[in-house]
Amino acid sequence: MELRHLRYFVAVVEWKSLREASRRLHVAQSAISQTLTNLESEIGTKLFTRSGRSTQLTPQGEVFYAETVRTLAQSQHAVEAAQRAARGEVGQLLIGFSGAATYSFLPDLIRRYKAKFPGVKLVLREVTPLQQARAFAQGSIDVGFTRPLSKDLAEHFHSRSLYSEPLLAAVPASRFTEQKRIKLEELARERFVLFHREGFPELFDSIIGLCNERGFSPNIDDEPDMMQTTLSLVAAEQGVSIVPACAMNLRFDGVRLLRIQPDHVRADLLIAWPKASTSTVLQSFLDFVEASKKEIIRKTHAARRALAL
Repeated sequence: MELRHLRYFVAVVEWKSLREASRRLHVAQSAISQTLTNLESEIGTKLFTRSGRSTQLTPQGEVFYAETVRTLAQSQHAVEAAQRAARGEVGQLLIGFSGAATYSFLPDLIRRYKAKFPGVKLVLREVTPLQQARAFAQGSIDVGFTRPLSKDLAEHFHSRSLYSEPLLAAVPASRFTEQKRIKLEELARERFVLFHREGFPELFDSIIGLCNERGFSPNIDDEPDMMQTTLSLVAAEQGVSIVPACAMNLRFDGVRLLRIQPDHVRADLLIAWPKASTSTVLQSFLDFVEASKKEIIRKTHAARRALAL
């Protein structure tokens, strides 16, 4: 028994004759008639009573018709489900994100994506850039909003830059109170608290390079692995730091954020995913993020302006 046989059967029932079913389906009437005969033989019971050109369902034919309609509907549902899966419209996506860097745009991005792809379950996990690398290896995230990867990791991933942001000096609220900007060399005698190099190698090296340009090497007292910890230590007057502008989103009491001079270095936020991935859900998400890139940049800049920087 094939789906084609069931479709012929339903056509005869709904159009009430072999002749009309033949015309609508563009199939020879004799072929439809033979199909129905074979169907009745396979089932072992009569489905129709025939009188001249008209056909009527037998009681058992009525039962078979109701089940056949459901079977054909389910088969169409299966086809559509497979097509939606092929377009990346159903499934699950595990997303890693670096907190402060995504607060300005991620909630709106997720809301709009879910409105367009309600069949995709999104699981969000806040993890540091270093933790994201481990999470990829363990398969616990499929895609990540992160900072530039170390060279040994980068070769295993594709990535796209979403936006770049300036660096700021994070200083205790009791220090440099009359300033909105600060020359980097003014911090030469300070203890530094820097987000550790292993998790953020490009930024760490850029900060060291900037300090060297201004004639000093920073006295690094601590290397936390979380932005919140970095700012907590600054608030506790345990040192100063250089952080991406997204640190403003954390709004820490006891910390002032100042523009630095020189101001030519930028911190990039990327979206990264494994080169080996073949997920259609991932591809649909990447396409959506790419189409949303201007909006991501707009929201990031708007958040910065709202915080008067």
